[in-house]
Amino acid sequence: MPNPALLGALARCFLAGEPDVEAILARATAMLGKRHRWLKPLALRYVERFGAQTRPRRRDVIRFLAQARLKFSVQRWVTEEAKMQPVPAAEGWEIPPLETVGALTEWLHLDPGQPEWFASGKKHYYYRLLTKADGSARLIEAPKSGLKHLQRRILSRILERIPPHPAVHGFVKRRSIKTFAAPHTGQRVVLRMDLQDFFPSFHAARIQAFFRTIGYPESVADLLGGICTSSAPRAFRRQLPLHGQPHLPQGAPTSPALANLCFWRMDCRLAGLARAAGASYTRYADDLAFSGGEAFERCADRFPAHVAAILSEEDFRVNHRKTHIMRQGVRQHLAGLVVNDHINIRRADFDLLKAILTNCVRRGPGGENRAHLEGRIGFVESISPAKGVRLRRIFDQISWP
Repeated sequence: MPNPALLGALARCFLAGEPDVEAILARATAMLGKRHRWLKPLALRYVERFGAQTRPRRRDVIRFLAQARLKFSVQRWVTEEAKMQPVPAAEGWEIPPLETVGALTEWLHLDPGQPEWFASGKKHYYYRLLTKADGSARLIEAPKSGLKHLQRRILSRILERIPPHPAVHGFVKRRSIKTFAAPHTGQRVVLRMDLQDFFPSFHAARIQAFFRTIGYPESVADLLGGICTSSAPRAFRRQLPLHGQPHLPQGAPTSPALANLCFWRMDCRLAGLARAAGASYTRYADDLAFSGGEAFERCADRFPAHVAAILSEEDFRVNHRKTHIMRQGVRQHLAGLVVNDHINIRRADFDLLKAILTNCVRRGPGGENRAHLEGRIGFVESISPAKGVRLRRIFDQISWP
């Protein structure tokens, strides 16, 4: 079996471009000096093994080649500097070409060694454990100022320049819960599903693979992935075992965008499943929504099982307690909005806010926060302008100190 240096040289030929058999044969033949009989079958097996995945790690390709027990020598050593190798879909994205760790360090305005330090783990986060309405726990992992600054730079200069899937409406500019719910108005049946442990389900390996896919060399992709992921301290791991491995932290500015982008293949599969059933599909973070007419209504009871099966193939889990099939005749609601005939605010939410404002007019604002109430009224105005006008008139009558 060839030594590691020879295997590394051959692995570079396999990794130098897209997993295309003819391109691999051309690069390897140039390096080896001739086309060995074993080369084409090996290239075919490589494409079958790695072609449908994100760009593999170099160590995985070397392991694959070592198992083939090849006999060869190198006629011409090719020493290429690391370079951007995006998949075809990513070639037009205007992201910074960071081809070395040094280039990444300079781009982040850090000193040598600091990217590795920021990518090293949990010492850069504040932790807060919250109890949700159903009794389960949620861990907020908020990055400290130094790391947050780096994450915001990665978000604005890299992640926000990559288009999300059309079905995604959460944490995307010019999209909102209104655009999330709009495709599902006036439908015979609306299905709402919820993903369990959404952010912790994105492990660091998935994030690093994403950065390799958009073109960054492995060393750069690993550091970018490390800066954007975290593992929780040991004190939280018994209650929240998924948080023990490096994952997307809920509270980091990069996490929503990375979750959306890494969920691309799942969004494609779920959108395709919906089309096959005569339904529409949208997603807002971990909330999934499907709706349709008579064709979808006939299969609505079985449809959640198909969705759960697809999600489980990618290591995501459905919170089945939050799965609701809503037919006409009952209130159909998504993300707090009613969608039966048109998008509207829930009656109880509107009445409660109106009562709070009326009480402020009669008895004074007391401890109410003016900016908070204005924000809630602004939200109502964005969904139902007529109701917003009614609330705004009451708000204008409040005597603020």
